[in-house]
Amino acid sequence: MNETPHSLSSSRTMWELLDRRARLSPDRPLFFQDDRSLTSGALRARAERVAAGLYGMGVRPGTVVAWQLPTRIETAVLSFALARLGAVQSPLIPFLRDREVGFALRESGAGFFAVPGEWRGFDHTAMARRLGAKGVFEAYDALPDGDPAVLPAPPDDGTAVRWIYWTSGTTSDPKGVLHTDRSLIAGGSCLAHALRPSAGDVGSIAFPYAHIGGPDYTVMLLLYGFPAVLFEQFALPEALAAYRARGVTIAGGSTAFYTMFLTEQRKQPGRKLIPSLRLLAGGGAPKPPGVYHAVVREMDVQLTHGYGMTEVPMITMGAPDDTPENLATTEGRPPRGMEVRVVDGEVRLRGEAVCRGYLDPEQTAEAFDEEGFLRSGDLGHLTGSGHLVLTGRLKDVIIRKGENISAKEIEELLHRHPGVGDVAVIGLPDAGRGELVCAVVEQPPGAPALTLAAVTSYLRAEGLSVHKLPERLEVVDALPRNETLRKVLKYKLRERYADPAPSARAVTREP
Repeated sequence: MNETPHSLSSSRTMWELLDRRARLSPDRPLFFQDDRSLTSGALRARAERVAAGLYGMGVRPGTVVAWQLPTRIETAVLSFALARLGAVQSPLIPFLRDREVGFALRESGAGFFAVPGEWRGFDHTAMARRLGAKGVFEAYDALPDGDPAVLPAPPDDGTAVRWIYWTSGTTSDPKGVLHTDRSLIAGGSCLAHALRPSAGDVGSIAFPYAHIGGPDYTVMLLLYGFPAVLFEQFALPEALAAYRARGVTIAGGSTAFYTMFLTEQRKQPGRKLIPSLRLLAGGGAPKPPGVYHAVVREMDVQLTHGYGMTEVPMITMGAPDDTPENLATTEGRPPRGMEVRVVDGEVRLRGEAVCRGYLDPEQTAEAFDEEGFLRSGDLGHLTGSGHLVLTGRLKDVIIRKGENISAKEIEELLHRHPGVGDVAVIGLPDAGRGELVCAVVEQPPGAPALTLAAVTSYLRAEGLSVHKLPERLEVVDALPRNETLRKVLKYKLRERYADPAPSARAVTREP
């Protein structure tokens, strides 16, 4: 067979892409985890049996199945089993809690919900029952099983909506982003062709598989036929043994990952942290130029950074042969098939990798302009060489470790606290996390002084996810406002508190 990565990228569906890879190299590993491995042929065979088991449970083409599972081989198997059936998948990040999960289940109309049981000290099954979820089943070690002979024909329409991803954006409730198999394959193809991997590479997935980056990365593995190491719980230095043992050549995830690797490298300067590593790659959060130069200089690897979002998993990507200046100061160039237009400073996007819209038709109408370009809400400009430079955001969103956090959601919860008169939540630059969450509070007269511990305890009790909790609290006499509608001027707060050292009245928590 003479199929190439570029010809494989023409696959109509995710199942067809796996089937073609399984026929090309059935015995080559696709996933490593701990002491386990799974070949592409075994993934296809096992996914068909799991699909049959799901079919026996009542899952049919078009059935909405939500899953909130960690990064495991079993999670990938379940996802491909659902792709084989033509079900509609609604992946949920494992650290989401009652508020977001309940909203996603209701809005998507999920008929089934796969959970890991008790994981990292939290009982996901109990939460599912508490929320009244339908068709709850645990899918951590054991998966449904059945005879593939009962299965209907695989889906052949790659343009049908079969994925609902969730992003908080600028609103307090998540938004359900509608993707097709083709849009995910297009996004993963863009990433793959930008990074130019080879069959001899070994990648790594150290981020949640339920993130939009999960299919993005998996498409790249299937196109080029190389494996990746999966990390259910990523932490350094503990993960280094697996990187070294498996000979990982491509690692990364986001700015937070780059800085974590740098921290470990600095413990043993002059000795390469991961001998086989040649490339760090990622996106999802701002990348300071200093981080790029430090990685290249101290780790002796290349660093390519890109720009994507839940609505468009791959927009631009730095290429390994770009100039150091472009790699340090831009988000890379858009691939063939991705149209990037800047209108009044805002980046707008059109192409096959762009989502079909949102579950809410009104949100879809607002998101696309009259020519079908998606309004990203990000500000930027294109250089003469076609590289994209991002300069800010129209959306009031904080990007912490590659995850979007709605400032409004946190503000609305804090407004209910008796010790809060008014509040503005902002993102502040942070070398390790991209941005950290800072709550700036105006207290009512006579209120007891707030502490960060009290604020985070209150937000936890309100069901806010842990990754959204403020790391910093600033208490002020008065928030800065304009003279017309008395709107809080958040840009002034960002300017005031951009210094990494908190003020005398501030308190902070560890990340």
